[in-house]
Parts: sequence; structure tokens; C-alpha cells
Amino acid sequence: MSDRDWLAEQFEEHRAHLRRVAYRMLGTIDDSDDAVQEAWLRLSRTDSAAIENLGGWLTTVVGRVCLDMLRARRSRPEDSVGSWLPEPVVTVGGQSDPEQESLLADSVGLALLVVLETLTPAERLAFVLHDMFGMPFEEIAPIVDRSPAATRQLASRARRRVRGAQTEPDGDLSEQRQVVDAFLAAAREGDFEGLIAVLDPDVVFRIDFGPDRAQARPEVEGAEAVARQIVTRGTPLAPLARPATVNGTAGAIVGLRGRPFAVAGFTVVNGRITEIDIVADPDKLPHLVLD
Repeated sequence: MSDRDWLAEQFEEHRAHLRRVAYRMLGTIDDSDDAVQEAWLRLSRTDSAAIENLGGWLTTVVGRVCLDMLRARRSRPEDSVGSWLPEPVVTVGGQSDPEQESLLADSVGLALLVVLETLTPAERLAFVLHDMFGMPFEEIAPIVDRSPAATRQLASRARRRVRGAQTEPDGDLSEQRQVVDAFLAAAREGDFEGLIAVLDPDVVFRIDFGPDRAQARPEVEGAEAVARQIVTRGTPLAPLARPATVNGTAGAIVGLRGRPFAVAGFTVVNGRITEIDIVADPDKLPHLVLD
């Protein structure tokens, strides 16, 4: 085996971990794969014999690449209008993509990724690397050009915002599914009261059409407002929805003639839906073919 082949083999052992880090940082699979590929390019140009901890070195490189990508994203005008949502990881009827599912080795729902998007790039990096992957602040600090104490403060601020914005969802997937199925049944019937029965009073509804300004919709809050939105716009589409697992939670995928055109993620807390996140940006839809 050549040195380069050996190095590539070592890199592949860390790829799944690096993709999980990048997905939590960037929220889209293509960007995550770009960040991981950049880490490989940098490794291939580096004297690997001088690297004592390859996993730590690669995680640091991916962290720096993701930080730069997030800063670049914030510095340019937003391409999408209305709500921005992360790219979902979807399983339908037993179909699964092992590479995509490896992104969720430790569960990260759409709702959490939405909250992470509100953090500054440095806060997000500190929170993801420390709270999600256990990386010491002493190793994170050089990536964000801060002292370990200041980096600890970044993670602490991020943690408070995450906890303040997110309620722990119900853990039983089958119970989540019952609630989502009741929502879909009410949506198909245009049953306003049925929708109210499964929606939390403070439910939030978001939809991401990407750069299609003609379809952009603002965030909707409150059970009655969301129910009206569903009855007005969603009832004709509800019969096209089928159950799916979206980022590890009960969701739905909406398609026609075998191709999906929307994915719906639901956050269920205490038997009520608190968040509905619909991804309808074609660039973020999973490459699934519906039966």
C-alpha cells in the first residue's frame, strides 16, 4: 500500500464523524461534504507524519472550514427568502441512505438546527464541538481566535439560547407518529377543529421555498393562524403526504408521480405539535423515489 493509499484509508475512518460535525455546523449535506473534501485536500498537502492525533487534526480543520463558510454565508445577501431551513435527512418506508443516516448517529432534529442557525458562527462552533462532540475548549479556542475562557463563554451563551428556544420533544417515535398522523388526517379533511386539537397554542409554522420569491411565506405563529394556513393551502396537498422519519422524528414527505416536492418535519412536545418545518427548496430535497 502506498503512503497516499494508507492516508486515504485513515481519512475514511474519520469521514462519518467529520460529516456529522459539518452537518451540525452548516445544516446542508452538500456544504458538509464540501467541508469534508476540503479537509482531505489539506491533509493530502500536509506532512501526515507530523500529525500526532489525526482525528483531532481533521476535526479542527473541518471546524475552521465550516466557520469560514458560515461567515461567508452571513456576509452576502441571503439567497433564500422567507424562512431558511436546514436540509432534512429522510427515511421513507424502510428506504435509507446509510451515509445520510450516519449524520444522525446522535439525534439532531430540524428544530435544533433552526436554533443553531440563530447563533453567531463562533458560538455555533463552540457549542457544536464542545457540547455535541466533547472537544475541550483548549482545542476549540485557536479555531475561533479566542482564549479558552472566552471560548467557554461562547458555548455558554449558545447553550442558553438553545435551551431557551427549544423544548425537549417527546422521545417515543410511535407516539410522535400518532400525533402527526392525526394532523395529516385533519389536514386532508380540512378539519379546523381537528388541527387545533393536535397543535400547541404557540405552535410555529415555517416553510422554506429557497430563492423562489413568488412563493415565499413568513413564519406563522399560534394554533388558529397555523390551522387556517393548513386549511387554506395545505388541504389539497395533504393527500399526497406519506409518513416518513425526518431527522429522527416523525414527519412526512409530499410527492407526486414518484418524486418528492416537500418534506415536513414536526416537533411534538407533550402530545402536541409545537413546530412544523416544511422544506420545499428543490436543492434541499432528499434524492428519494417514492413508490
